Amino acid sequence: MNFSAFPKKIKIVEVGPRDGLQNEKSVIETKDKATLINMLEDCGHQSIEVTSFVRPDRMPQMADARELFPLVKGLSEKGVALTCLVPNLKGLEVAKELGVKEIAVFTASSDTFNKKNINATISQSFDRIEPVIKDALASGIKVRGYVSTAFGCPYEGYIDPASVTEVAKRLTELGCYEISLGDTVGTGSPLSVQTTLDLVLKEVPKENVALHFHDTRGMAVTNILMGLSYGITTFDASTGGLGGCPYALGATGNVATEDLVYLCETLGIETGIDLMKLSLASEFILGILKKKTTSKFLQAYINSEKNLYIPKPL
Repeated sequence: MNFSAFPKKIKIVEVGPRDGLQNEKSVIETKDKATLINMLEDCGHQSIEVTSFVRPDRMPQMADARELFPLVKGLSEKGVALTCLVPNLKGLEVAKELGVKEIAVFTASSDTFNKKNINATISQSFDRIEPVIKDALASGIKVRGYVSTAFGCPYEGYIDPASVTEVAKRLTELGCYEISLGDTVGTGSPLSVQTTLDLVLKEVPKENVALHFHDTRGMAVTNILMGLSYGITTFDASTGGLGGCPYALGATGNVATEDLVYLCETLGIETGIDLMKLSLASEFILGILKKKTTSKFLQAYINSEKNLYIPKPL
């Protein structure tokens, strides 16, 4: 692994409020979501995925998107990127009405996953999202693209890196400023990350590539290290490790933001995130959900009576 290639600073896209909460069965009050987002900004986050404009019957936890966004919209005036997931033109209209400045669109590198997720093939998904991207860009709205199942599919298994590359390249050509490659069910390994990045980075500049790992099999941090060795500077993570995938059996949460920040702290990589404040934000939302964290750092931090010991790089 090429440690000398590690960046000095990374950007973390905090996906907890949307990706982390979207599948929770218990109803979370809108005001509590707003409090969480404000706490995440206070700990240093400059990029937060807030909500999604999807059909309430498909994702009831996001049904309050119209009410939530105005409560946190002011954070964008502080320079915080507030991203909202938009699946179609109807969702985009709502985003424009609310003054959203950045949206995310999504597809997958697996036809089977896409069919089960959004009832469309990869090709059909582009028929839906291409007009969304064009309309958004014409309206001055930035667009981020998600590629699910980039490192393995729960239905197809192995995913050819060439398929991931093709989807990532097309999203880039359509105007997405950043492409997030998602390990949707946590089947990724350092080798699959390596082989995928070897191809993707031939078509998409590394500055435009983000990595989104789930920790289902405990490999997320290891996979992040591989990404860092390629000079990738943007990683998605979720406060307290919240999240999962309703269309992928057995999938647990995203990599915990705490674990990612701790890793970077030990390597001397700047994140801009205050770990103590971040831990408070995670404890806040986990308390509401009555859930225990999957974050190894947060577990140790709480069990050690909040002793914030971080080994410094030599």
